[in-house]
Amino acid sequence: MKKIEVILKPFKMEEVKTALSKAGVQGLTISEIRGFGRQRGHKERYRGSEYTVELVPKVKMEVAVADNSVSSIVEVILKSARTGELGDGKIFVYPLEGAVRIRTGEQGEAAL
Repeated sequence: MKKIEVILKPFKMEEVKTALSKAGVQGLTISEIRGFGRQRGHKERYRGSEYTVELVPKVKMEVAVADNSVSSIVEVILKSARTGELGDGKIFVYPLEGAVRIRTGEQGEAAL
């Protein structure tokens, strides 16, 4: 099993969520976060004054998948999250040692 973590632009959240659902993902976790990457934030103007926003609003999605689904799920995320602009985000894939469904006690991939 693997855990896929995606950092993306907030306005792409619904599109990615819908694409993952169509790809067969049955559960995911979404968090609103703030951070920066290579762009180091951006400049904005307010009442004639310019200021730097260092921590940019982002969305983090986390999903657990079977090993044989990783490449197809990553491809779905790439297609639905990409804008071609700076700050599109990142996809991280981590090994997932185990999972347990609390309600039934199912373990491993059956718990996903």
